[in-house]
Amino acid sequence: MQSEQTLEKSTTSEKQGRMKMVFEIFWAFFKISPLTFGGGYVMIPLLERELVERKKWVKPEEIADLFAVSESVPGSIAVNSGTFIGYRLAGIPGAIAAMTGAVLPTFMIILTLSILFVGFKDHPTVQAAFQGIRPTIVALIIVAGIKIGKTAVIDRTTLVLVAITTSVMLFSHIHPIATILSGAVAGIVLMQIKKLLKAKKESGRE
Repeated sequence: MQSEQTLEKSTTSEKQGRMKMVFEIFWAFFKISPLTFGGGYVMIPLLERELVERKKWVKPEEIADLFAVSESVPGSIAVNSGTFIGYRLAGIPGAIAAMTGAVLPTFMIILTLSILFVGFKDHPTVQAAFQGIRPTIVALIIVAGIKIGKTAVIDRTTLVLVAITTSVMLFSHIHPIATILSGAVAGIVLMQIKKLLKAKKESGRE
């Protein structure tokens, strides 16, 4: 009887802990979502601060991988990354909580602005505000790129890949998905080459 009561208490505490985690995931994305002016890329430094530095839910080097996967599938990068992170932390409930937290504030804000913007879009104060927001967004994206670069560029090979990809994106009209897939293929090929070279070195020593 006592063991059954202990088991029930343990199950109840586990459910409460899971629900608390789901709510924390929802609240984390609910707080970040209204601040992501300019698209999902602006969310990167905010997510890093909240999930890596404060909550310790994700490792710094994993942020780049999560955003790479989020960018390589259809949909908003903010919603995709939130869904991936939420699922990793708390399964399907976590994914739903993160996705809802990322979408709900934006939906409410856009709905309100769509009603008000028509009447105020030409107001000098509104125009001045947007002139200040645009360069701030650029700064946030640059900072996010630098932080991700520190974890993604780990040797000369990855540095060369960054340089090639940047040149391709600037001077050609190749679709970003094709660029991402090319990077994945290049990574697999380079990894195999490194393994072969390492195996040759070890066989030569023997």
